[in-house]
Amino acid sequence: MLTWIKKKIQVFLYRREDFSVSGKKKEEFRNEEAILDIQDKPTFGHWLVLSIQHLFTMFGATVLVPLLVGINPSIALFSSGVGTLVYILCTKAKIPAYLGSSFAFVGTMQALMKVYGYPAVGQGAISAGLVYLIVSLIISRFGSEWVDSLLPPVVVGPIIIVIGLSLATTAANDAMLNNSHYDLKYFGVAIFTLVITIIFNMFLKGFASMIPVLLGIVCGYVSAVLVGIVDFHSVAAAKWFSLPAFDVMFVNYDFKLYPGAIIAMAPIAFVTMTEHMGHVMVLNKLTKRNFFKNPGLHRTLFGDGLSSIIAGFAGGPPTTSYGENIGVLAMTKVHSVWVLGGAAIFAVLFSFIGKVSALIQSIPTPVIGGISFLLFGMIASNGLRILVDNKVNYELKRNLIITAVILVIGIGGTYLQIGQFQLTSIALATIFGIVANLVLPERANSEK
Repeated sequence: MLTWIKKKIQVFLYRREDFSVSGKKKEEFRNEEAILDIQDKPTFGHWLVLSIQHLFTMFGATVLVPLLVGINPSIALFSSGVGTLVYILCTKAKIPAYLGSSFAFVGTMQALMKVYGYPAVGQGAISAGLVYLIVSLIISRFGSEWVDSLLPPVVVGPIIIVIGLSLATTAANDAMLNNSHYDLKYFGVAIFTLVITIIFNMFLKGFASMIPVLLGIVCGYVSAVLVGIVDFHSVAAAKWFSLPAFDVMFVNYDFKLYPGAIIAMAPIAFVTMTEHMGHVMVLNKLTKRNFFKNPGLHRTLFGDGLSSIIAGFAGGPPTTSYGENIGVLAMTKVHSVWVLGGAAIFAVLFSFIGKVSALIQSIPTPVIGGISFLLFGMIASNGLRILVDNKVNYELKRNLIITAVILVIGIGGTYLQIGQFQLTSIALATIFGIVANLVLPERANSEK
């Protein structure tokens, strides 16, 4: 049985059509608009700086999830790094994506932690990852051609806009609120961070033009120190070397089946799959490729699911692709998978270095909020580009209706709650958009 499974996975990961008859890989398309395209390898010094930029970008959200749930942030950092490297391997290093802690599971994980502790959360994370693997194997067998018919530009464009703008409230709250109260210092730091990052992005040349986010975060951090909103106590108290807080099955705890955890978390995988496909659509637009076909949707889902399984075994939360890092790709036009892999390596290394981890964690929320104004807006703007580039006709009522429903449901934060199961606004907007696209005629009766 194990031999059969191994052979199936090998066939799944290494398809014959990926190679020419001579045995050499087919020539890769290169996006001339990119400063560094997917397979371009930066110099060592540039690689370090560009990778750290992505690390800083994802750090806040990745460690926030475990803090909300009651898991040590170091293991989430470790899981995100290892998960990203696994994802890059599964997708044959063709997709520049970073995987961090998933917010979709937070509510369920909080409930499970209070009653059962991490073993139940870990089992739920593993079950969610297995759902990804099963779906990816089905797609591998039957193909993903259905994606193009279900997700035409009139659906994809608004979904990408929603992915960006649905995070706008998070960015605004980070920029304004100090313990749920409006703070003018916070807002001032956020606006300074935003403005200085825009200046860097518009007026710098050469290598400096590729790291406006990193430079903006550094300048924003300095301004936060000057106004006295950075707490260095955690940095001083942190050890230089400390193992991540692993919570491994059969090592830290004995196996016990938690059916409630599986029932509660496994279905959420279908929600995060929708968001995952939305992120792949954004990357398709940015890189001028079709990752649904090459390396294939089955590979992207397989890598994402395997990452969550590893996180569940190690002691971390489930993982998912990150919009923040996609925003960096859009702004800098540096799409190199080497850079994302470098960020993942740094995440693993920093999970063992307590003081470095604590220093990054000390970046105050208004700095992250100021950067997020730009990053999330970049994602939404790419949705607009899809509509413009494909010349979507808004004189047709059909297109107006599809776009209107997706935007209002998605940006408004509408969700469907049934017991512990929650269908997020992005997933709900996507489903409504797909259904509307399938059932609505090309023209209304009044337009015939």
